Amino acid sequence: MLSGKTTLKKVAAMITIKNELYSYDIFPKVLTVGKMTTVTISPRGVRPFPDAELTVKIRPLTEASAGLYLTRPGRCDINVRPDGSGDIRFDFDFPIESEYFIRVFSGDSRILQMSVYAVEGDLVGRFPLIGDQHMHTTRSDGRQIPAIVAAQYRGYGYDYMAITDHGRYYPSLEVMDDYKDVDHAVTFCPGEEIHLPENDVHIVNFGGKYSVNGIWEGSGQIKEAGECAEKRTYEGFDAPKILTAAEIKAEAEALIPGLGLPDYVEALPYAMCVWEFEHIKKAGGVGIFAHPYWISDMFQVPESFTRCMLEKHPFGAFELLGGEIYYEQNGFQVAMYNQVRAEGIDFPIVGSTDTHNCYPDNPGSRVDYTVTFSPENTREALVSSILGGYSVAVDSTMPEDRVYGQLRLVKYAWFLMRHYFTLPQRAGNAAEDGRLMAEYALSRDPDRKSELARRIADLKKDYLAAQKKYIDF
Repeated sequence: MLSGKTTLKKVAAMITIKNELYSYDIFPKVLTVGKMTTVTISPRGVRPFPDAELTVKIRPLTEASAGLYLTRPGRCDINVRPDGSGDIRFDFDFPIESEYFIRVFSGDSRILQMSVYAVEGDLVGRFPLIGDQHMHTTRSDGRQIPAIVAAQYRGYGYDYMAITDHGRYYPSLEVMDDYKDVDHAVTFCPGEEIHLPENDVHIVNFGGKYSVNGIWEGSGQIKEAGECAEKRTYEGFDAPKILTAAEIKAEAEALIPGLGLPDYVEALPYAMCVWEFEHIKKAGGVGIFAHPYWISDMFQVPESFTRCMLEKHPFGAFELLGGEIYYEQNGFQVAMYNQVRAEGIDFPIVGSTDTHNCYPDNPGSRVDYTVTFSPENTREALVSSILGGYSVAVDSTMPEDRVYGQLRLVKYAWFLMRHYFTLPQRAGNAAEDGRLMAEYALSRDPDRKSELARRIADLKKDYLAAQKKYIDF
């Protein structure tokens, strides 16, 4: 959806790293509420800690600093001395879910402040993953081929993604094939943006194991990739029967009597949306209601239609943020989301670039993204986590990123953006991983495949070791 006419003087790619993280390392950064944990702080190329008794002051960010609240849980002062390696260590069982300031004092002088985050219950064992559910390539109206889009976004730090070209499922399978012999650290999920007769509403199939476009005989999927199941299904899933436009319309019309739609909502397009969402559900994916406030000429979807869709929410997730950097699209979608939530209606959300040009000179290349909290970086776990509400949408159109979703997830994601995702160790590995993937995609030299796989595998080991170091589950 981003056009060449869309401009913005400055779009932040992602929030920058906290300054103290260049000079000191603290680990683990994420830990479990109530679990006694040893926290280590190490100088990184700076003056060592004084060889004297120091005081570590632990202060939960969510609790007040005024004197009236000194008995609130999580406040503690611990005396420590640097060990033989120059590190300081302390043990503490962080009692509530919160970011904690870890302040190191020498006498009355504060040396530094670091942060850790304690999570409880359902978030324990869920790793934070950056991803995109809505991306385009040259297989529809994008500027780069699937392999380059994948490499570029891996370089930006993405952990998972789905190529979702207009009317086509096969490009998402193509990118998997492109890198099938390379041990990269990104998860590619199948996907597509669905365009069927009688429906102008844009719907994304994220992770579904068959193509909904591939059901219609007139789709770009069928015209370009044919009817073979290998091009319209994932991992050998059963391919649905191919139908004519008239047959699809008849199936959608049969749904209308049971939908309970108000008179002001166009029944057939809504029924088509429901028909598509039901197929995505059967395919084991997330059906995403995408960018209703996109201004293609006017709003892509009538506002009353959008309101009805959000009230009934037949979709798996709402694309709260995505695709454009002007205010009306994302700003109005957020306002509508806040309004219906205030009325007691809730549903999962995601943020997506809806990229059509992945290179950094395009101000929309990293306009929005999703942070998903998932037990594994696999298609199944990502789908389940998003449907379960374990995701937040991040807006990168301003100098400082904005996070939307459940408050506890927003606070956690904000911490991770400042203290984990931007770590030189993590960001550097992702950038090198992406560079190597792009190098291979452009050369297509089979003799380089084994060397490339080894180099990326080494990077993957480093990254996964660091992830285990910083997230103590």
